[in-house]
Amino acid sequence: MNPTQTQAGQPPLRKTRSQPRGRLLDVNALETVNQLLGDASNARDRLIENLHTLQDHFGYLSMPHLRALSERMNLPMAAVYETASFYAHFDLIDEGQTPPPDITIRVCDSLSCQLAGSEQMHKALEMGVNPDQVRVIRAPCMGRCDKAPIAEVKHRHVEHATFESVLQAIRQQDFSPAVVDWQAFKAYQAEGGYRLLNGCRQGEVSVESLLTLLEESGLRGLGGAGFPTFRKWQFVRAEAGPRYCVVNADEGEPGTFKDRYYLERRPHQFLEGALISAWAVDAKAIYIYLRDEYPSIRQLLREAISELESEGWIEPGYIQLRRGAGAYICGEESALIESLEGKPGKPRHRPPFVAQKGLFGQPTLVNNVETLYWIPHIHEKGAEWFASQGRHGRKGLRSFSVSGRVQTPGVHLAPAGITLTELIDEYCGGLLPGHQLLGYLPGGASGGILPASKADIPLDFDTLQSEGCFIGSAAIIVLSDQDDLKEVAKNLLAFFADESCGQCTPCRVGTEKMLSLLGHPTWDEPTLESLAQVMMDASICGLGQAAPNPVTSLFRHFRDELIQAKIIVKG
Repeated sequence: MNPTQTQAGQPPLRKTRSQPRGRLLDVNALETVNQLLGDASNARDRLIENLHTLQDHFGYLSMPHLRALSERMNLPMAAVYETASFYAHFDLIDEGQTPPPDITIRVCDSLSCQLAGSEQMHKALEMGVNPDQVRVIRAPCMGRCDKAPIAEVKHRHVEHATFESVLQAIRQQDFSPAVVDWQAFKAYQAEGGYRLLNGCRQGEVSVESLLTLLEESGLRGLGGAGFPTFRKWQFVRAEAGPRYCVVNADEGEPGTFKDRYYLERRPHQFLEGALISAWAVDAKAIYIYLRDEYPSIRQLLREAISELESEGWIEPGYIQLRRGAGAYICGEESALIESLEGKPGKPRHRPPFVAQKGLFGQPTLVNNVETLYWIPHIHEKGAEWFASQGRHGRKGLRSFSVSGRVQTPGVHLAPAGITLTELIDEYCGGLLPGHQLLGYLPGGASGGILPASKADIPLDFDTLQSEGCFIGSAAIIVLSDQDDLKEVAKNLLAFFADESCGQCTPCRVGTEKMLSLLGHPTWDEPTLESLAQVMMDASICGLGQAAPNPVTSLFRHFRDELIQAKIIVKG
């Protein structure tokens, strides 16, 4: 009888498998992965760190090595693959595919770099290098907008990049991150650093007095949301422990680079602020989530944390430095926590909020780098000192990341409530010669676009909403009469379409559809307005909700210019 046949009245025999489902384990690949990872932890939250180790070593991620990693970490292959494929900085190579060349050039295509000529440089590099030896790809904002255009050759950034300077970087074969001159522990302590932290630990400063100080100073979250710092701490303290402290150092908003500025210069002032916040909420540990585009800062923070450990200020491992992998969405606090747990960075539905159920399901305090940076300074100089710095009825100081058509771009510490006109004239050296102000982005890609006629509005939280804009992380991109508004809008929507996590349909489909509509010679204003409303009403997180802002603000503030350019038809 044939093996597949059965006797009458009996069910057919099932075929048996000769091997398990899915990709087979390559024992040589497993041995290689074990050698590379050594005694690294196999906990799920270490998945992205382990993926970075493989990516850094090979220059890509192969399927046999991913399968070996899933075996080592006792994770489903589907979970490993889903996480690896989510992040832009991981290169997945399937069987039969050719690995990328050893050298990858990433050319920033965000708005500040586009204004500075990155598109032309990208085309020149594509034409001028051997594709078998060098790969040229586009990349979103690298947090160096004041030095635009930017190119990254492996792990080294080339500022004010040109075709020639990028090729020179390749010829020199020096791809390590640039060395940063930072203030080390002894120098910071000599000027009074860690005095406040010591006072907190010794009982000289109470949590209640510190909360009162922060409330009186008016310090708010400086990552973009602007939530009062003291109130966020109170919410987390009200929850039962254990609690965690998470630092958002993933400033991916195009036009934003203030956190990099402070981390490069005074990392210990930031770390003291972080440790004070952890003390205030009795945190079990601190997790710093640093964007992957800052390799030099990753090195200096490791050294600074090591200094704290060797000096006995913290137990080894109390501060965990984790590395992002190229995902703007991880600037959203719940997506960031998902990423810290070794998963794709997709925002969570709320409630519960992360203050109630955050990292590892525990109450979590999430603060931005600059917010924590100011805490020791405010305590030293007093709440009134900080609060009295504002202009036009506003309170505090703001670190404005200014780029675009100004003579002196950079991080400018200025009073909250300063106007764009004042900021440009007093801090930025005026506009570039031959340029006239056309408009500006007050809060990076998501904050909308305001015209030159609105350059005298105080720049701060709560002052721009009536204009359909917001300040966010205070990333100011200045536009001039030599810039094309249509191309500006297309650049910003292309960024959002590329960075959407894809979890919700309004954002995933809406950003792509809006970008497609912007590519038409004439814009369909009713359709764009309707689409924008759906995205704002139904998207899960701020990315999809804010993505239409560049377009809606152009309709609101630049209608005459759009009609004159025949981009929209006068109704």
